[in-house]
Amino acid sequence: MLHPLPMLPAASSWLDLVGLAVFAASGALAAAKRAQTMVTLCFFALITGVGGGTVRDLLIGAPVFWLHDSRAAAVCLAMAVVIWITPERWWRGAALDWIDAVGLAAYAVFGAFKASSYGVPPVPAAVIGVLSACVGGIIRDMLAGEPSIIMRPELYVTAAALASASYIALREIGLETMPAAVIAATAGFLLRAAAIHLHLSLPAYRGRR
Repeated sequence: MLHPLPMLPAASSWLDLVGLAVFAASGALAAAKRAQTMVTLCFFALITGVGGGTVRDLLIGAPVFWLHDSRAAAVCLAMAVVIWITPERWWRGAALDWIDAVGLAAYAVFGAFKASSYGVPPVPAAVIGVLSACVGGIIRDMLAGEPSIIMRPELYVTAAALASASYIALREIGLETMPAAVIAATAGFLLRAAAIHLHLSLPAYRGRR
């Protein structure tokens, strides 16, 4: 039996839309940097935007969100159009990484929120948040023929885990949902931003010596 998703004033809808839009933009950018067609930009935007949320909803037994809300696909396609019509110079350099960082933090928190709202215990809910945030980027990189973002040296999954776990922890100690979501998303974004700017990474496995 499905659990009703409780309302989260402002924070839920904003986190969901922000995460969806920026992931879609990152997907469209990945295609644009390879001089692809408008159709390919739309496809990349859609698959990147909804990929993580689809896996999340299937795992927690929720209706797959974008099949029941036409706004999701519309937002993804709109972001593809935005990337298509804006000057290339706006998106040079590390634009893809910074846009992805915003989506990573927002979607990690929203994924944890939605999982816990469907009765998932705290630790699995935090894991669902990480999956929700990372899967779209993984699919994007696979389709673009790029090394997966999770295989790059700087912190990525760790930032998603910080956002997701922080939200769950703050809710467990009694903080209201909206401030918990904002604090957790900010923490995840700041860690990812530091990783991008300072090239922070965890120690790599060296094997037995």
